[in-house]
Amino acid sequence: MALFWMMALQLAIWGAWAPKLFPYMGMLGFTPGQQALVGSCWGIASVAGIFFSNQFADRHFAAERFLAVSHLIGGLCLIGAAYATTFGPFFACYLAYSLVYVPTLSVSNTIAFAHLADGKDFGRVRAGGTVGWVMASWPFIFLLGAQSGPQDVRAIFLVAGAISLALAAFSLTLPHTPPRPASDGVDALAWRRAFGLLRQPVVAVLFVVTFIDSVVHNGYFVMADAFLTNRVGIAGNLSMVVLSLGQIAEILTMLALGRVLARLGWRVTMIVGILGHAARFLAFAFLADSVPAIIGVQLLHGICYAFFFATVYIFVDEVCPRDVRSSAQGLFNLLILGVGNVIASALFPALTAAWTGADGTVDYSRLFLVPAGLATLGAVILALAFRPTTTAPATAPEIA
Repeated sequence: MALFWMMALQLAIWGAWAPKLFPYMGMLGFTPGQQALVGSCWGIASVAGIFFSNQFADRHFAAERFLAVSHLIGGLCLIGAAYATTFGPFFACYLAYSLVYVPTLSVSNTIAFAHLADGKDFGRVRAGGTVGWVMASWPFIFLLGAQSGPQDVRAIFLVAGAISLALAAFSLTLPHTPPRPASDGVDALAWRRAFGLLRQPVVAVLFVVTFIDSVVHNGYFVMADAFLTNRVGIAGNLSMVVLSLGQIAEILTMLALGRVLARLGWRVTMIVGILGHAARFLAFAFLADSVPAIIGVQLLHGICYAFFFATVYIFVDEVCPRDVRSSAQGLFNLLILGVGNVIASALFPALTAAWTGADGTVDYSRLFLVPAGLATLGAVILALAFRPTTTAPATAPEIA
C-alpha cells in the first residue's frame, strides 16, 4: 500500500500544475519563445537523468533517500515558482524543479520493482499514479474561480509544492532500497548500446513514430486547458476536472490492455492508440460548440496513452536484451518526456500566437488540424513500416 501512495503523490505533483502551466505563463505575459524555454526544461532534465539518476544516483544513494531529498528541493522550487512573476526567476525555479523531479519518475519505479514479489503487480502500484493525478485536480474547484487571474492560478504551484514536501517526508517511511553496486552486472555504458538498437529497422521505426506521437501528446497538455476555458466556455475552476476524465479512462483502458494486445497485436494496438489522438483533436477542431462532445472525447485519453505509450514500454521490454532494457526504456522516455515536450512547447504556442486574430480569438479549428495530421502520419508509418518479429507479447501482460 505504501508503494501505491508513493505513486499517487508522485503523479499528483505533476498533475497539479501541468494542465494550467501554459495558460498561466500567458497570464504572466511570457512570450511564445519564453514559454518554449520553460517547456525545454523537462528535455534538459531528461538528458541529465539518463546520466545522473541511472548511472550515478543508483550507485551512490539509497533510492528512498534520493526521493526524499529530490522532493524536498522540488517542493521549495515549486513554491518559489508560485511567487515568481517575471520570466527570469520563474524559469530558474522551474528548471531547478525539473532537474530534481524528472529523475524521480524512474527512481520511484526502481523502488516499486525492488519490493514487489511479482513484477506483474506493478500495474496495480502504477495505477496509484493515475489516481493521484485525478485527485490533484479536485482542490482547484474551490481554489480557483470561473475567471481566475494569475494571483489565483499560481495556486497550482503551491498545491504541487505542498504535495512534493509531503512526499519528501513520506519517502523516508518507504522500504529501504540500497544503492546497486557497480559490480551488479549492469553495463555502465548500457545507454550507448541502447542507442545501437536503433540500427534495427523495427526499433528505428518505432522510435520515429514515438517522437511524432510524443509531440502530439505533449501538445495536448500545452493547448487543452486554454481551449476548454477560452473557446468551449468551461469554467476555469472546472477545466482540470474535465481533463482528469482522461486519466479515469486511462485506468479502465490499462485494465483491458493485456487482452487487447493478445487479440490485436503490437501494430494494430499502437495504430488504434495513435489514431485516438487524431480523433480527439478532430473533435476539438470541429465540435467545439458542443460541450458534451468535448467533455466526452476526453475519455479517448485512456486509449491514447495505454494503447500507444504503455504498449511501447511493453514492446521495448520484450524485444530488447535484458542488460540494456532499462537504458532502452530511458531512451524512449527521453522522447516522451523530453524531446517531444521541447518541440510541443515551442511549436504550439508559436502556432497559437500566429493564428490569433486582432480581436484575440484563436483559430482553434486550424490549430488542431496540425496535431491531428501528425497523429495520422504516425499511424500511416506504423501501418506501412512497422514489422515486429512477433505479432503480440509472448504472454499477455498483466497491467493491472
